[in-house]
Amino acid sequence: MLPERFMELAQQVDEVFFIIGIAILVIEIAEAWFKGSLKGKTWLEMLASASTQVPYILVEASMMTALYVGLYVFSDTVVSWHLPTTWPWIVVAILLADLTYYWEHRIAHRVRLLWTQHAVHHSSRDYNIVTAIRFGPLESLWSFIAHIPMVLVGFSPDVVLGSVVLVLAYQTWLHTELIGKLGPLEWILNTPSHHRVHHGCDDKYIDKNYAGILIIWDRLFGSFQVEEERPRYGLTTDFDSQNPVKVWFSELPALWRDITRAKSGRELFGRLFGPPGWKP
Repeated sequence: MLPERFMELAQQVDEVFFIIGIAILVIEIAEAWFKGSLKGKTWLEMLASASTQVPYILVEASMMTALYVGLYVFSDTVVSWHLPTTWPWIVVAILLADLTYYWEHRIAHRVRLLWTQHAVHHSSRDYNIVTAIRFGPLESLWSFIAHIPMVLVGFSPDVVLGSVVLVLAYQTWLHTELIGKLGPLEWILNTPSHHRVHHGCDDKYIDKNYAGILIIWDRLFGSFQVEEERPRYGLTTDFDSQNPVKVWFSELPALWRDITRAKSGRELFGRLFGPPGWKP
């Protein structure tokens, strides 16, 4: 059936981007070696990024697997209307998944509770291909919730999940400084140049370029910023640890401190759902 074929195709594309990522990693290491900039801290930073896959995969294999099984059951038993599973509708689904990712991503930057997970991806002072797999343990939970409306309007869970895989797989190659600007493609596609801006903590780069595949969403919704000088990567705070546990849970201690000290329900709500840095 076409949904299963599409899901298989999405997984194959994911594997292709994984191979591209490995090739970029080899080139990045070789370049740093020849420049004499490959230091112990660089290795520790990459290992810290890779270590985030441990809690992330554990969550994916347990809670997220159960949730997606539930989504299939929900689609079969509750959603009585289903859109045609044809290639034109699959293209529509990919576009919608890309737009959903834009807003999911943007909201994750503006809601502190969600930011505690997404901040893990932004916390490295280095910017290399390993950053692409640096995730918060529960980050995929918000992504799951954000894509439920696509099932409600009638898309097959296979089509939704395959579209999400494609949007995420595409972004692997964006996490590198090896690739410069790409001419006319910069107007349509998210590129390494655009995504470097997104990881910058300079004032003019903060909360810009949320796109997954198409940069047109940022241009349409006023969050686009062209790369000018090289960004300073990482968080606006002084977080610069390579301790895996601190990387996994970097934002949670401060959140716990603030919510336990909240003096009112309004303050508690603001601490949880206001933007990072919100104060009463």
